[in-house]
Amino acid sequence: MGEQELARKFLYIVAALIVLVIAALLAYRIWGMEMIRTVMVPREAFAALPPLPANAYDDPKMWIARPDIAQDNPALWTPEGVKDAPAAQKAAVFFIHPTSYITALGDAHWNMRLDDQDSLDTARRFVKGQASAFNAVGAIWAPRYRQANYGAFLTDKPDGQQAIDAAYRDVTAAFAAFLKANPDGPIILAAHSQGSLHLLRLMHDEVAGKPLADRIVAAYVAGWPVSVEADIPALGLDACERADQARCILSWQSYAEPADPSAVAAVFEAHDGFTGKPRKGTHMLCTNPLTGARNGTAPASANRGTLQSKEEGKPATLVAGVVPARCADNGFLLIGEPVDMGPFTLPGNNYHVYDYNLFWSNLREDARARLSAYLK
Repeated sequence: MGEQELARKFLYIVAALIVLVIAALLAYRIWGMEMIRTVMVPREAFAALPPLPANAYDDPKMWIARPDIAQDNPALWTPEGVKDAPAAQKAAVFFIHPTSYITALGDAHWNMRLDDQDSLDTARRFVKGQASAFNAVGAIWAPRYRQANYGAFLTDKPDGQQAIDAAYRDVTAAFAAFLKANPDGPIILAAHSQGSLHLLRLMHDEVAGKPLADRIVAAYVAGWPVSVEADIPALGLDACERADQARCILSWQSYAEPADPSAVAAVFEAHDGFTGKPRKGTHMLCTNPLTGARNGTAPASANRGTLQSKEEGKPATLVAGVVPARCADNGFLLIGEPVDMGPFTLPGNNYHVYDYNLFWSNLREDARARLSAYLK
Protein backbone atom coordinates (compact mmCIF):
# COMPACT_ATOMS: atom_id res chain seq x y z
CA MET A 1 0.00 0.00 0.00
CA GLY A 2 1.48 3.37 -1.03
CA GLU A 3 2.06 6.34 1.19
CA GLN A 4 -0.63 8.32 -0.60
CA GLU A 5 -3.18 5.57 0.06
CA LEU A 6 -2.21 5.45 3.75
CA ALA A 7 -2.50 9.22 4.01
CA ARG A 8 -5.90 9.13 2.32
CA LYS A 9 -7.21 6.48 4.74
CA PHE A 10 -5.81 8.40 7.69
CA LEU A 11 -7.65 11.53 6.54
CA TYR A 12 -10.86 9.53 6.13
CA ILE A 13 -10.53 8.30 9.72
CA VAL A 14 -9.87 11.82 11.03
CA ALA A 15 -12.86 13.17 9.07
CA ALA A 16 -15.08 10.40 10.43
CA LEU A 17 -13.99 11.15 14.00
CA ILE A 18 -14.71 14.85 13.52
CA VAL A 19 -18.19 14.01 12.23
CA LEU A 20 -18.80 11.78 15.25
CA VAL A 21 -17.69 14.49 17.67
CA ILE A 22 -19.88 17.10 15.97
CA ALA A 23 -22.81 14.68 16.02
CA ALA A 24 -22.26 13.97 19.71
CA LEU A 25 -22.11 17.68 20.55
CA LEU A 26 -25.24 18.33 18.52
CA ALA A 27 -27.05 15.46 20.23
CA TYR A 28 -26.00 16.76 23.65
CA ARG A 29 -27.21 20.25 22.75
CA ILE A 30 -30.61 18.90 21.69
CA TRP A 31 -31.08 16.07 24.16
CA GLY A 32 -28.43 16.95 26.76
CA MET A 33 -30.26 16.39 30.04
CA GLU A 34 -32.18 13.44 28.63
CA MET A 35 -28.89 11.79 27.65
CA ILE A 36 -27.45 12.42 31.11
CA ARG A 37 -30.57 11.05 32.79
CA THR A 38 -30.49 7.94 30.62
CA VAL A 39 -26.92 7.24 31.68
CA MET A 40 -26.92 8.40 35.30
CA VAL A 41 -30.33 7.49 36.75
CA PRO A 42 -30.19 3.98 38.25
CA ARG A 43 -32.23 1.38 36.40
CA GLU A 44 -32.92 -0.81 39.41
CA ALA A 45 -35.96 -0.25 41.63
CA PHE A 46 -35.24 1.41 44.93
CA ALA A 47 -34.86 -1.06 47.79
CA ALA A 48 -35.04 0.17 51.36
CA LEU A 49 -31.65 0.27 53.06
CA PRO A 50 -31.28 -1.83 56.18
CA PRO A 51 -31.04 0.46 59.21
CA LEU A 52 -27.59 1.01 60.62
CA PRO A 53 -26.84 -0.69 63.93
CA ALA A 54 -27.75 1.26 67.04
CA ASN A 55 -24.92 3.60 68.03
CA ALA A 56 -23.20 2.94 64.68
CA TYR A 57 -21.65 6.39 64.76
CA ASP A 58 -19.98 5.73 68.10
CA ASP A 59 -17.45 3.84 65.96
CA PRO A 60 -14.66 6.07 64.57
CA LYS A 61 -14.69 3.93 61.41
CA MET A 62 -18.03 5.54 60.48
CA TRP A 63 -16.33 8.93 60.23
CA ILE A 64 -14.02 10.42 57.64
CA ALA A 65 -12.88 12.92 60.25
CA ARG A 66 -13.33 13.37 63.97
CA PRO A 67 -10.93 14.62 66.65
CA ASP A 68 -9.84 11.19 67.85
CA ILE A 69 -8.65 10.22 64.34
CA ALA A 70 -5.05 11.34 64.62
CA GLN A 71 -3.58 9.61 61.57
CA ASP A 72 -4.69 10.08 57.98
CA ASN A 73 -7.35 12.64 58.97
CA PRO A 74 -8.03 14.71 55.82
CA ALA A 75 -9.72 17.51 57.78
CA LEU A 76 -6.42 18.34 59.54
CA TRP A 77 -4.68 19.18 56.26
CA THR A 78 -3.56 22.71 55.45
CA PRO A 79 -1.98 23.91 52.19
CA GLU A 80 1.59 25.09 52.08
CA GLY A 81 2.00 28.61 53.40
CA VAL A 82 -0.86 28.51 55.92
CA LYS A 83 0.70 29.39 59.25
CA ASP A 84 -2.22 28.82 61.63
CA ALA A 85 -2.17 25.14 62.54
CA PRO A 86 -5.39 23.22 63.22
CA ALA A 87 -6.81 24.53 66.48
CA ALA A 88 -7.46 22.91 69.78
CA GLN A 89 -11.18 22.52 70.27
CA LYS A 90 -12.79 25.96 70.37
CA ALA A 91 -15.86 24.98 68.38
CA ALA A 92 -17.16 21.65 67.16
CA VAL A 93 -17.65 21.56 63.38
CA PHE A 94 -20.18 19.18 61.79
CA PHE A 95 -19.44 18.85 58.06
CA ILE A 96 -21.54 16.91 55.52
CA HIS A 97 -19.60 16.13 52.35
CA PRO A 98 -21.09 16.44 48.83
CA THR A 99 -21.96 13.69 46.38
CA SER A 100 -19.02 11.44 45.62
CA TYR A 101 -21.08 8.46 44.40
CA ILE A 102 -21.49 9.03 40.66
CA THR A 103 -21.97 5.66 39.00
CA ALA A 104 -23.66 5.09 35.66
CA LEU A 105 -25.76 2.51 33.84
CA GLY A 106 -25.94 -1.05 35.13
CA ASP A 107 -23.52 -0.54 38.02
CA ALA A 108 -25.58 2.22 39.66
CA HIS A 109 -27.43 1.74 42.95
CA TRP A 110 -29.68 4.40 44.40
CA ASN A 111 -27.46 4.72 47.46
CA MET A 112 -23.75 4.22 47.98
CA ARG A 113 -22.63 1.08 49.75
CA LEU A 114 -20.39 1.73 52.74
CA ASP A 115 -17.71 -0.54 51.25
CA ASP A 116 -17.48 1.54 48.03
CA GLN A 117 -13.83 2.52 48.31
CA ASP A 118 -13.71 4.74 45.22
CA SER A 119 -16.60 6.91 46.44
CA LEU A 120 -15.11 7.04 49.93
CA ASP A 121 -11.74 8.14 48.56
CA THR A 122 -13.46 10.94 46.63
CA ALA A 123 -15.39 11.97 49.75
CA ARG A 124 -12.10 12.13 51.65
CA ARG A 125 -10.72 14.47 48.98
CA PHE A 126 -13.75 16.71 49.43
CA VAL A 127 -13.25 16.79 53.19
CA LYS A 128 -9.59 17.64 52.66
CA GLY A 129 -10.28 20.51 50.26
CA GLN A 130 -13.46 21.87 51.86
CA ALA A 131 -13.78 21.03 55.57
CA SER A 132 -10.11 21.87 56.15
CA ALA A 133 -11.05 25.55 55.83
CA PHE A 134 -12.58 25.24 59.31
CA ASN A 135 -9.76 23.46 61.15
CA ALA A 136 -8.44 26.76 62.58
CA VAL A 137 -11.58 27.19 64.70
CA GLY A 138 -12.19 23.75 66.11
CA ALA A 139 -12.51 20.00 65.77
CA ILE A 140 -14.12 18.71 62.58
CA TRP A 141 -16.57 15.82 62.50
CA ALA A 142 -17.37 14.53 58.99
CA PRO A 143 -19.48 11.35 58.82
CA ARG A 144 -19.55 8.65 56.21
CA TYR A 145 -23.11 8.11 55.02
CA ARG A 146 -24.95 6.12 52.40
CA GLN A 147 -25.34 9.11 50.13
CA ALA A 148 -27.81 9.22 47.27
CA ASN A 149 -26.41 8.57 43.81
CA TYR A 150 -26.01 11.66 41.64
CA GLY A 151 -28.77 10.25 39.43
CA ALA A 152 -31.28 10.61 42.28
CA PHE A 153 -31.24 14.35 41.67
CA LEU A 154 -31.99 13.98 37.94
CA THR A 155 -35.30 12.15 38.13
CA ASP A 156 -38.88 12.69 39.22
CA LYS A 157 -39.22 9.01 40.07
CA PRO A 158 -40.18 8.34 43.71
CA ASP A 159 -37.01 6.23 43.91
CA GLY A 160 -34.90 9.40 43.77
CA GLN A 161 -36.55 10.99 46.80
CA GLN A 162 -36.48 7.68 48.65
CA ALA A 163 -32.72 7.49 48.10
CA ILE A 164 -32.28 11.06 49.40
CA ASP A 165 -34.44 10.27 52.44
CA ALA A 166 -32.37 7.16 53.16
CA ALA A 167 -29.15 9.19 53.05
CA TYR A 168 -30.68 11.79 55.37
CA ARG A 169 -31.48 9.12 57.97
CA ASP A 170 -27.78 8.28 58.17
CA VAL A 171 -26.94 11.97 58.55
CA THR A 172 -29.41 12.38 61.42
CA ALA A 173 -27.88 9.37 63.19
CA ALA A 174 -24.41 10.86 62.76
CA PHE A 175 -25.61 14.24 64.05
CA ALA A 176 -27.10 12.62 67.14
CA ALA A 177 -23.73 10.99 67.87
CA PHE A 178 -22.00 14.33 67.25
CA LEU A 179 -24.25 16.09 69.77
CA LYS A 180 -23.76 13.29 72.28
CA ALA A 181 -19.99 13.79 72.05
CA ASN A 182 -20.35 17.60 72.15
CA PRO A 183 -23.10 18.30 74.72
CA ASP A 184 -22.18 21.96 75.12
CA GLY A 185 -20.12 24.71 73.50
CA PRO A 186 -20.30 26.46 70.13
CA ILE A 187 -21.09 24.55 66.94
CA ILE A 188 -20.37 25.36 63.29
CA LEU A 189 -22.44 23.58 60.65
CA ALA A 190 -21.05 23.28 57.13
CA ALA A 191 -21.80 21.29 54.00
CA HIS A 192 -21.77 21.30 50.22
CA SER A 193 -24.16 20.22 47.47
CA GLN A 194 -26.06 17.06 48.55
CA GLY A 195 -24.59 17.64 52.00
CA SER A 196 -26.16 21.11 52.07
CA LEU A 197 -29.58 19.69 51.19
CA HIS A 198 -29.28 17.37 54.18
CA LEU A 199 -28.00 20.23 56.35
CA LEU A 200 -31.02 22.41 55.53
CA ARG A 201 -33.35 19.58 56.48
CA LEU A 202 -31.36 18.94 59.64
CA MET A 203 -31.66 22.59 60.64
CA HIS A 204 -35.41 22.52 60.03
CA ASP A 205 -35.84 19.32 62.06
CA GLU A 206 -33.23 19.64 64.81
CA VAL A 207 -32.29 23.33 65.17
CA ALA A 208 -35.27 25.56 64.49
CA GLY A 209 -37.22 26.33 67.66
CA LYS A 210 -34.91 24.27 69.87
CA PRO A 211 -32.29 25.26 72.48
CA LEU A 212 -29.61 23.93 70.11
CA ALA A 213 -30.12 27.03 67.93
CA ASP A 214 -28.39 29.15 70.57
CA ARG A 215 -25.20 27.08 70.14
CA ILE A 216 -24.87 27.52 66.37
CA VAL A 217 -22.12 29.96 65.40
CA ALA A 218 -22.96 29.82 61.69
CA ALA A 219 -24.23 27.45 59.02
CA TYR A 220 -22.32 27.31 55.73
CA VAL A 221 -24.87 25.97 53.22
CA ALA A 222 -22.81 26.08 50.02
CA GLY A 223 -23.81 24.79 46.61
CA TRP A 224 -27.54 24.52 47.27
CA PRO A 225 -30.16 27.27 46.73
CA VAL A 226 -31.81 28.78 49.81
CA SER A 227 -34.84 31.07 49.69
CA VAL A 228 -34.72 34.09 51.98
CA GLU A 229 -38.51 34.20 52.29
CA ALA A 230 -39.56 30.54 51.88
CA ASP A 231 -36.70 28.73 53.68
CA ILE A 232 -34.86 30.94 56.19
CA PRO A 233 -37.81 31.54 58.59
CA ALA A 234 -38.08 27.76 59.13
CA LEU A 235 -34.36 27.07 59.73
CA GLY A 236 -33.81 28.60 63.17
CA LEU A 237 -31.22 31.21 62.13
CA ASP A 238 -31.28 34.46 60.18
CA ALA A 239 -29.39 35.07 56.94
CA CYS A 240 -25.89 36.49 57.45
CA GLU A 241 -25.97 40.17 56.51
CA ARG A 242 -22.41 41.15 57.54
CA ALA A 243 -19.04 39.60 58.35
CA ASP A 244 -19.10 40.20 62.12
CA GLN A 245 -22.48 38.50 62.59
CA ALA A 246 -22.92 35.17 64.39
CA ARG A 247 -25.84 32.73 64.57
CA CYS A 248 -26.68 33.05 60.87
CA ILE A 249 -26.73 31.22 57.52
CA LEU A 250 -24.41 31.66 54.53
CA SER A 251 -25.09 30.29 51.05
CA TRP A 252 -23.59 30.79 47.58
CA GLN A 253 -23.39 29.08 44.18
CA SER A 254 -20.48 29.97 41.93
CA TYR A 255 -20.63 30.67 38.19
CA ALA A 256 -18.17 32.24 35.76
CA GLU A 257 -19.46 34.58 33.09
CA PRO A 258 -21.31 34.28 30.84
CA ALA A 259 -23.32 32.21 33.32
CA ASP A 260 -26.26 29.93 32.60
CA PRO A 261 -27.80 28.91 35.95
CA SER A 262 -31.20 28.22 34.37
CA ALA A 263 -31.26 24.53 35.32
CA VAL A 264 -30.69 25.25 39.02
CA ALA A 265 -33.08 28.21 38.96
CA ALA A 266 -35.82 26.02 37.46
CA VAL A 267 -35.45 23.40 40.20
CA PHE A 268 -35.37 26.13 42.86
CA GLU A 269 -38.61 27.66 41.64
CA ALA A 270 -40.39 24.34 41.11
CA HIS A 271 -40.58 23.40 44.80
CA ASP A 272 -41.97 24.84 48.00
CA GLY A 273 -39.60 25.97 50.74
CA PHE A 274 -39.26 24.69 54.30
CA THR A 275 -41.94 27.17 55.39
CA GLY A 276 -44.38 25.45 53.03
CA LYS A 277 -44.56 28.54 50.82
CA PRO A 278 -43.51 28.53 47.13
CA ARG A 279 -39.93 29.51 46.37
CA LYS A 280 -40.95 30.93 43.00
CA GLY A 281 -40.76 34.69 43.07
CA THR A 282 -38.62 34.79 46.24
CA HIS A 283 -35.02 35.91 46.66
CA MET A 284 -32.22 33.36 46.62
CA LEU A 285 -29.73 33.90 49.44
CA CYS A 286 -26.31 34.98 48.15
CA THR A 287 -23.47 35.50 50.60
CA ASN A 288 -20.33 37.01 49.09
CA PRO A 289 -17.52 34.85 50.52
CA LEU A 290 -14.97 37.62 49.97
CA THR A 291 -16.81 40.10 52.21
CA GLY A 292 -18.92 37.86 54.45
CA ALA A 293 -21.90 40.06 53.67
CA ARG A 294 -25.13 39.38 51.85
CA ASN A 295 -25.02 40.46 48.19
CA GLY A 296 -22.49 43.03 47.02
CA THR A 297 -19.31 42.96 44.96
CA ALA A 298 -15.64 42.40 45.80
CA PRO A 299 -12.59 42.61 43.49
CA ALA A 300 -10.07 39.82 43.02
CA SER A 301 -7.66 41.72 45.27
CA ALA A 302 -9.98 40.89 48.20
CA ASN A 303 -9.47 37.15 47.65
CA ARG A 304 -6.88 35.97 50.19
CA GLY A 305 -6.41 32.58 48.59
CA THR A 306 -7.99 30.30 46.02
CA LEU A 307 -7.16 26.63 46.52
CA GLN A 308 -6.02 25.29 43.15
CA SER A 309 -5.26 21.65 42.38
CA LYS A 310 -5.14 21.58 38.60
CA GLU A 311 -2.45 18.94 38.22
CA GLU A 312 -3.14 15.34 39.18
CA GLY A 313 -0.82 14.04 41.87
CA LYS A 314 0.52 17.45 42.86
CA PRO A 315 -0.46 19.20 46.13
CA ALA A 316 -3.02 21.96 46.04
CA THR A 317 -1.68 25.48 46.40
CA LEU A 318 -3.16 28.80 47.47
CA VAL A 319 -3.15 31.62 44.95
CA ALA A 320 -4.25 35.08 46.13
CA GLY A 321 -5.88 37.85 44.15
CA VAL A 322 -7.21 35.79 41.24
CA VAL A 323 -10.97 35.36 41.69
CA PRO A 324 -13.47 38.21 42.30
CA ALA A 325 -17.05 37.69 43.45
CA ARG A 326 -20.33 39.46 42.76
CA CYS A 327 -23.83 38.50 43.85
CA ALA A 328 -26.09 38.90 40.83
CA ASP A 329 -29.71 40.03 41.07
CA ASN A 330 -30.88 36.43 40.57
CA GLY A 331 -28.99 35.25 43.70
CA PHE A 332 -26.13 33.42 41.98
CA LEU A 333 -22.50 34.27 42.73
CA LEU A 334 -20.51 35.40 39.68
CA ILE A 335 -16.71 35.13 39.59
CA GLY A 336 -15.98 37.02 36.35
CA GLU A 337 -14.21 35.34 33.48
CA PRO A 338 -13.59 31.57 33.66
CA VAL A 339 -10.55 30.58 35.72
CA ASP A 340 -8.70 27.29 35.31
CA MET A 341 -9.54 25.25 38.41
CA GLY A 342 -9.27 21.82 36.83
CA PRO A 343 -11.45 19.53 34.73
CA PHE A 344 -14.70 19.62 36.71
CA THR A 345 -16.33 22.85 35.59
CA LEU A 346 -19.94 22.03 34.69
CA PRO A 347 -21.98 23.24 31.69
CA GLY A 348 -23.14 26.84 31.87
CA ASN A 349 -19.81 27.94 33.44
CA ASN A 350 -21.00 26.32 36.67
CA TYR A 351 -18.14 26.18 39.21
CA HIS A 352 -20.23 24.17 41.67
CA VAL A 353 -17.45 21.69 42.45
CA TYR A 354 -15.17 24.58 43.48
CA ASP A 355 -17.55 26.57 45.73
CA TYR A 356 -15.17 26.19 48.69
CA ASN A 357 -11.86 26.08 46.81
CA LEU A 358 -12.45 29.43 45.11
CA PHE A 359 -12.59 31.25 48.45
CA TRP A 360 -10.74 28.89 50.81
CA SER A 361 -8.69 31.48 52.71
CA ASN A 362 -11.56 33.95 53.06
CA LEU A 363 -13.84 31.23 54.40
CA ARG A 364 -11.15 30.30 56.92
CA GLU A 365 -11.06 33.90 58.15
CA ASP A 366 -14.86 34.16 58.00
CA ALA A 367 -15.27 31.22 60.39
CA ARG A 368 -12.71 32.72 62.76
CA ALA A 369 -14.50 36.10 62.76
CA ARG A 370 -17.94 34.59 63.35
CA LEU A 371 -16.68 32.43 66.21
CA SER A 372 -15.09 35.51 67.77
CA ALA A 373 -18.38 37.41 67.44
CA TYR A 374 -20.27 34.48 68.96
CA LEU A 375 -17.92 34.19 71.95
CA LYS A 376 -18.26 37.91 72.66
